[in-house]
Amino acid sequence: MTEKVTLGLLVGNRGFFPGSLVEEGRKRILKVLEDMNVNVVTLSTEDTKYGAVENLQDAEKCARLFREHAHEIDGILVTLPNFGDEGSAALAIRMSNLNVPVLVHAFPDELGKMDISHRRDSFCGKISLCNNLVQYGISFTDTTFHVESPESDEFKKDLEKFLAVCRIVKGLKGLKIGAIGARPAAFNTVRFSEKILERHGISVVTVDLSEIIARAKAFESKSDKVVHELEKLEKTFNVNKVPSEALERMARLAAAINEWIEQNKVQAIALQCWTALELLYGVVPCAVMSLLSESLLPSACETDVMGALSMYILQLASGKPSALLDWNNNYGNDPEKAVMFHCSNLPVSFFKSCEMSYQEIIAGTVGAENAYGTCVGRISPGPVTFLRLSTFDDEGIIAGFVAEGEFTDDPIETFGGYGVARIENLRSLLRLITKYGFEHHVAANKSLVKEAVVEALDNYLDWEIFTVDGCECHREE
Repeated sequence: MTEKVTLGLLVGNRGFFPGSLVEEGRKRILKVLEDMNVNVVTLSTEDTKYGAVENLQDAEKCARLFREHAHEIDGILVTLPNFGDEGSAALAIRMSNLNVPVLVHAFPDELGKMDISHRRDSFCGKISLCNNLVQYGISFTDTTFHVESPESDEFKKDLEKFLAVCRIVKGLKGLKIGAIGARPAAFNTVRFSEKILERHGISVVTVDLSEIIARAKAFESKSDKVVHELEKLEKTFNVNKVPSEALERMARLAAAINEWIEQNKVQAIALQCWTALELLYGVVPCAVMSLLSESLLPSACETDVMGALSMYILQLASGKPSALLDWNNNYGNDPEKAVMFHCSNLPVSFFKSCEMSYQEIIAGTVGAENAYGTCVGRISPGPVTFLRLSTFDDEGIIAGFVAEGEFTDDPIETFGGYGVARIENLRSLLRLITKYGFEHHVAANKSLVKEAVVEALDNYLDWEIFTVDGCECHREE
């Protein structure tokens, strides 16, 4: 479920254009926002003429109102029912001191209503407003078409995308990611810079794996927390092939991890999933992590902190659980398909059907009796967005790529959690991944949110985000 967003609404007005258009336009935009379940903070018709902003005094009132509700406002929507006063609108945003996304919208004129009593000129006014925003150094989001009716499908899609942008930008402020255990020695690929993340307001909270194991062992088997976690495991998965002792160990582990998450207020985790946990505690944590991700607390394996961050961002955009997958196999000779795989801890909503078993890869090292807890099944068909973020220490930046595609029903027989993905221009994407040294892990979300992710990360956070169009990869500008 997506979080309800609150927007600061600024209605622009220029006095020598018809005021009736502003009065009517304000009512129309408020109705659309109400229908789309958006909370609104805006000037009333008692605060200013038509509840709009057309001069310095109005701008000061609007800025003051926005400051008073700064803890609520996730983004600002500027709408122009007529030309609008571009200076006062931009000034109101600057004086509000809100560092939030801004959507600029303008009403369309009608060909039969271009006389002095009905003419809007919002088409032109939007250009002037954007000019001022650029001068003021205020980042903003444009609509798909230069002017759009508020009731149009185009505007509603633009608004949905903007709400996702607001959720991403807000969700990354003060984010805390938990790192449970050390990076496995064989996974140099998941190295990252805590300092670069901290510079962007993202903190990493660490804990030694031995502490979590000790907490898990300390729980009484009949404690409420362990019983609760055991019931979730048995209710969610087909556990017929799993020994009861292994299930109880998973329940204790889940209780310990959840307790630590609550104590440290983390919103995503990356866990050292092999092979210390299996040797010291006797289970794989996959099913536990699957339940965490399904409950909208993304859980990445192999202590992949940047993978967890990528999962979390996709979740913010869509309101749906994310998974972490490997770019694992070619699909025959098809250049636009790949087999996506993990061993696996995918959220249960990713699967057509799923059962719990032992992890066949790790079992070869630690024995099947110490490797129960993996989630086995095929990913159901449907749309997907992929995201991978990395820290680049030499440049001191966060960079990544976003791509969209679909999971298909193409035949495949393998094990773990798996699916066949079709991605247009996959070869160009793989060339991008290898050229810049991105990891073999990629976050996936069963939704199409590429545009919102790019807009949030590139435009508002100034991270370097690449996409692939045609046969070329390029940074989004």
